[in-house]
Amino acid sequence: MEEILMVAGEKFIQFSTNRVDGVSMLIHPYGSSISGLCSDDERDVDIIHTLLTAAENVSTRQFSAAASLVSRCHRMASASGSPVQRLGLHFSAALEQRICRECGVEMPIKKSRVERDQDHAGLALGTNNAFLASHQQLPFGQVAQFAAMQALIEEVRVSRKIHVIDLQIRSGIQWTALMQGLVDCSSLQRLKITAVGTSDQVYVEETGKRLQSFALSLNLPFLFEAVYVKEMAALFVDDVIRVEVDETVAVYSFMMLRSMIARPEALESVMRGIARMRPAIMVVSEVEANHNSPSFIDRFTEALLFYTAYFDCLEECMERGNEYRKILEGRFFGEGIVNIVASEGRERVTRNVRVRVWREYFRRFGMVETELSESSRYQARLVVEQFGKGGCCNLEFDGKGLIVGWKGTPIQSLTVWKFL
Repeated sequence: MEEILMVAGEKFIQFSTNRVDGVSMLIHPYGSSISGLCSDDERDVDIIHTLLTAAENVSTRQFSAAASLVSRCHRMASASGSPVQRLGLHFSAALEQRICRECGVEMPIKKSRVERDQDHAGLALGTNNAFLASHQQLPFGQVAQFAAMQALIEEVRVSRKIHVIDLQIRSGIQWTALMQGLVDCSSLQRLKITAVGTSDQVYVEETGKRLQSFALSLNLPFLFEAVYVKEMAALFVDDVIRVEVDETVAVYSFMMLRSMIARPEALESVMRGIARMRPAIMVVSEVEANHNSPSFIDRFTEALLFYTAYFDCLEECMERGNEYRKILEGRFFGEGIVNIVASEGRERVTRNVRVRVWREYFRRFGMVETELSESSRYQARLVVEQFGKGGCCNLEFDGKGLIVGWKGTPIQSLTVWKFL
């Protein structure tokens, strides 16, 4: 994958410098003459090169040339092929939407190729099950969550009443690790989890029942409460989260804050509400990427590099025909790619920023970053070792936090915070 990206990038730079016509540059033999790649890999190089050239043409408003390149990429892409071929399907669909919007052309009502390829999977399987499968089979979530649970346990284990607020609970599987870590705490009178939800009410309630059952099997005093709001901005307006004065409060935010970057007033409201509660600890995990640049070409390039790494991980960890992989690629990552590439303004809701941006933002609310303990780091390394994968998943201890990556590309960050 690294060689494919390198050759495609060099090819793009050479022809961009020479300013050859957008379509004719594709037949130049530069890439294959120096790389020694097999024919399938040459096809992948061609896809990446075509996408980069098409994006450059979009940025300079050469939409006719860009459209020709997008059509060519469509023909080379495949929903069941290599990671790059699968990725090409979604990026070419995204560029097509971008071109249509820029040219004022209404997108056809008929289903796109991406949607047709994903329909049977979407009908048969739920996205929540796909998220659970990704947690079990991909390393990033588990690495961050096990390290996060260790940080929480170390902070709250001496408390009598522990109240954890999960800003967007999904399967809740991480809380079983917390329960196991607290089962020997003789002083514990109650562990309470408040799950915040904006949708999927039935699924949240089922998650609560599973956690209740697990706590019962450990003989752990446990209370689960679900709080539903129409949007996160309303979470602290009416004090819907009930906190008792003798509770030790912990806030857990897993891939939640990024959903409000496009609505800064909503993010501000949530963060001010959390700060007023003055939790003992807040654990934050976010996507470690910059998908929020105002420059279209910069945003496109960042997204292409990020998703290339992620699709490479999917190739390593899941079979090509895996139904959950199809849902993740099509309905989760695919929609994110289209939103990053084709949308602007408030419509562009898939906005990720790097941990250094979050650090500057959190300081406004009197938050102080706490260094991950050696035990949390050990948990992270242990998960990486269990996944194996020949060292493809890598850890970087960035300042006081943790960044989980794939073959050197940052994927996910984890930081721990306290309040002044």
